[in-house]
Amino acid sequence: MKRTTSMIALCVASLAMPAMAAESWDMPLAYSASNYHSENAADFAKCVTDGTGGDITITTHPGGSLFGGADIKRAIQTGQVPIGERLLSAHANENAVFAYDNIPFLATSFDDAEKLADIARPTIEKILAEQNLTLLYSVPWPPQGLYFNKEVTSLDDMEGVKFRSYNTTTARLAELTGMLPVTIEAAEISQAFATGVAESMISSGATGYDRKVWESLSHFYEVNSWLPRNSVMVNSETWADVSDANKAVITGCADAAAAAGLEKAIAYTQFTMDGLAAGGMSVGPADPALVDQLKGVGETMTAEWLETAGDDGVAIVEAYKAAN
Repeated sequence: MKRTTSMIALCVASLAMPAMAAESWDMPLAYSASNYHSENAADFAKCVTDGTGGDITITTHPGGSLFGGADIKRAIQTGQVPIGERLLSAHANENAVFAYDNIPFLATSFDDAEKLADIARPTIEKILAEQNLTLLYSVPWPPQGLYFNKEVTSLDDMEGVKFRSYNTTTARLAELTGMLPVTIEAAEISQAFATGVAESMISSGATGYDRKVWESLSHFYEVNSWLPRNSVMVNSETWADVSDANKAVITGCADAAAAAGLEKAIAYTQFTMDGLAAGGMSVGPADPALVDQLKGVGETMTAEWLETAGDDGVAIVEAYKAAN
């Protein structure tokens, strides 16, 4: 996994851009300013601003401050903002292929998640193009684990637990494990757990650490079920009006952001595990019997996803398996 992480060289090398009317792009982000996705987006924004010589100035708006997570994709599509970041799997109700990165136990490491994303990208780009969106880059979250406010060793322990879901995949996981799905965006996690609206979730250590969930929850179980991705997209009509020179700058900054974001995700994984433990949570691998039960649930979910995702979904999975 050899990748460069230097945005500085790209920006400096691209300062000599032709003069044109300056544009200001607002970039909504769903996660807190301290989250590595938001920090990475801020670096990307600076790279573009510097690299275009101020022709395009990008200002990030983290924490759902401009648009809530659920509204960001639509805001980009309709031109309310020219650019933004969104968890595409949250829109699997529009097209099941958007949840390719949520197939349980298919790609469970950073290396495998990158292979899967590379294989899926042409299909994702095609679908997004039909929605007036152009994909610039995507960055993975750390492997997903299970959070609870009690010890859990089997599916029986999950029965009736209120579970924070963020897309159709996680809602289905709740249903198949006997939990009760409650849709909650990232910015609302802390309040939801503090008030008992939710009692559990599947997410990365990063989300739990950022939201200090140890104030309400007691256990984090490493199950490495999948590595979802955040995607940065630009409105296609806006993109068409960008000069070729500035497109080259933005594309270069996007490639650098993808590489830097991946390294941040890898580094952040253990850091957040340590942080959850320091906050007082029990952190460690799930009971092997529970993992076996979850893999059985995963097989059901995978079969359902392949059916709803159709030929595009089947082609992605088959190409991925053939590459491994």
